[in-house]
Amino acid sequence: MNRTDVTTQFDDSASSYDQQRQKLIPCFEDFYSIPMSLINTNKTSPSFLDIGAGTGLLSARILKAFPDAHITLIDLSAKMLDVARKRFSGNSAITFIESDYTNYAFAKPFDFVVSSLSIHHLSNADKQILFKRIYQTLNHGGRFINADQVLGATPEIDKFYKTNWIEQISASGLSESEIAAAIERTKLDQMAPLNDQLNWLSEVGFSNVNCFYKHFNFTIVAGEK
Repeated sequence: MNRTDVTTQFDDSASSYDQQRQKLIPCFEDFYSIPMSLINTNKTSPSFLDIGAGTGLLSARILKAFPDAHITLIDLSAKMLDVARKRFSGNSAITFIESDYTNYAFAKPFDFVVSSLSIHHLSNADKQILFKRIYQTLNHGGRFINADQVLGATPEIDKFYKTNWIEQISASGLSESEIAAAIERTKLDQMAPLNDQLNWLSEVGFSNVNCFYKHFNFTIVAGEK
């Protein structure tokens, strides 16, 4: 992955990112609500790491469900994190890190590691390395929850996924320039098949690995330490 290209693309879209999400993700409500049902904890102040956190869309839902949570957001894009800082302004329990999460050394473990629409930008080799790092970053009993996009199991299936997505966003009310920009961003994608990713998670030690939701190539996968 060219980190500079990714940073530039998301810096450019930061101001409109939140407004476009519901139109660019056909299954938006499921995609952001189902991860919440996978967060099971008796702790009053659980700790979360949101990798590739962007503007903090997923973290905002976590904070609503767990008002006393401690959340660390890490992202390459300064402008995306600027939006997140405004969203969580005044909350001292929220930490922001502008860095590459694939090689950042976190000072403490977390109860949950979450991610939304970020890891598919990594190469397959980097995905596997990251999954191992996430496992090491979790407290015992912690859970990794990844809401992301996957590659179709065959070229024909993947082509269908892409065609279906373009048809849906074309009918969403987005402008032609917004649609073109979204399609341009997909050139940065390096998706991997779902089954490969489930296997990689199991190989690094995660238990109860499962795909808990799938809408075409939008999936929600989780595993426990």
